[in-house]
Amino acid sequence: MSKKIYKTPGVYIEEVSAFPNSVEGVPTAVPAFIGYTPQANHLGTDCIFVPTKITSFIEFERIFCFPNSLDHVQQYSPQYYLVRENSKPRTGDFLLIGSEYYSIVPDAYTIYYLYNSLKLFYQNGGGDAYIVSVGGYGKASGAAMQVGAPLVNPNVQLADLLKGLAALKSEEEPTMYVCPEATLLSVAENGTLMQEMLLQNSEMKTAISIFDIIGGNRENPLGNNAEIEAFRNHTGTNGLAFGAAYYPFVGTTILGKHDLNYTNLFGGNLRTLTTIISSQNPPEETTLELLKSIYNADNSKSVNENHRDLLYISTTYNAIISAVLEVANILPASGGMAGVITMVDNSRGVWKAPANVSMVGVATLPIKIDQAEQEHLNVDTISGKSINAIRVFPGMGILVWGARTLDGNSLEWRYINVKRTVIFIEQSCKKACKPFVFEPNDANTWVRITSMIENFLTILWRQGGLAGSSPRDAYFVNCGLGVTMTTDDILNGRLIVNIGVAITRPAEFIIISFSQQQMVST
Repeated sequence: MSKKIYKTPGVYIEEVSAFPNSVEGVPTAVPAFIGYTPQANHLGTDCIFVPTKITSFIEFERIFCFPNSLDHVQQYSPQYYLVRENSKPRTGDFLLIGSEYYSIVPDAYTIYYLYNSLKLFYQNGGGDAYIVSVGGYGKASGAAMQVGAPLVNPNVQLADLLKGLAALKSEEEPTMYVCPEATLLSVAENGTLMQEMLLQNSEMKTAISIFDIIGGNRENPLGNNAEIEAFRNHTGTNGLAFGAAYYPFVGTTILGKHDLNYTNLFGGNLRTLTTIISSQNPPEETTLELLKSIYNADNSKSVNENHRDLLYISTTYNAIISAVLEVANILPASGGMAGVITMVDNSRGVWKAPANVSMVGVATLPIKIDQAEQEHLNVDTISGKSINAIRVFPGMGILVWGARTLDGNSLEWRYINVKRTVIFIEQSCKKACKPFVFEPNDANTWVRITSMIENFLTILWRQGGLAGSSPRDAYFVNCGLGVTMTTDDILNGRLIVNIGVAITRPAEFIIISFSQQQMVST
């Protein structure tokens, strides 16, 4: 330390730093949601394509949702139609009203996932998050999509989502990319988006992407392997260690009976609803009278009040709303998984695999996977692209039953927690080393950096984040001339630190061997 020269007699106090620099761990669970929002305006400023940090769902509502009036405003207003069938449908969602079968089919132009996925995120322990709004909702088509056709929303544009993704290049804090509405693209466009997400992840090395699989919302009568293979064929081969996929979608309890009403049926056409209810035997006269008064604007009640009255007096209306809610509540799993990962990180640590845990707010699964079917998902010897299953277990409920990245054939990056722990260590050490830029490239600096990183890794080992019976077995940190650097490195201003860590890996397969022991007579 250089000595200060004093010229005036007196007593002087100097504070000397007693502690070395330290590595402060970066946040590990900060997802970035990319998608469509009701609106995007923060304090009068347009927030479209601007990554905006929020800390709660209330803050999301304040920035990205419509203001609530006295009559509740629907932030998300999907449209559903009942299409009469000649016989019981073999596939898809349907409802029996009296003796008639009706398929429940949405107007694809009105289906979006981000709003409810963010609710699921916070139900499962979510905290800080970034929102990248790529615009508001588009116009409805005014008609039901074709029964049995893939759910593709033409209002969801690949260009919008790619632009929202690119906006995150300036943000290093997000550690997960989540884009639930990617499943509303065509299979080819979804593949393009996923490849771009993985490429950006591998370049920035700060986040992973959580993917959903198109077709995970319902059983395929020809088998679900076609959707799985389509997903694997369209994810490419680059950056697979930075991606994790979950299957199937999940049946949630996000929307309740007072979140949708008759304005969400048939494009708000009350005549069609009246026709269905009037076909019942015996007819629901009180219900028909109320519908007539609503249609003719003969009552002064609000939509919510009329909706509550219909639920109270009409069994048919109740059945329709319940059936539609069951369909509307099926969501991609990625938003909930972002919450699960956040919860596991906060309670156990980033090194704990986010598996063998339940997802709050999930009541059913549209596709039931058994052990034999999961074998094909968990291990794919050709592509190595593992897919994590969400399964129902008797007596245990619905559990996340997989913890692999898409790089399933890699012994190094096979597990999600391994990749995320390494990202955590890399980014923490990177930020801690920034104050040493332009410091003298000499032994004093090397020792300071080495001890700083060793202290950080020792704490991580004590918390259970690194394997090994001692710190010596858990990690090493090397830095110095003749060790990690040559004279040429020093002349060119390069200070090189080599770090090796032993990351804990999950016990994915627990094998208990039994053998019979011959009884020995005494």
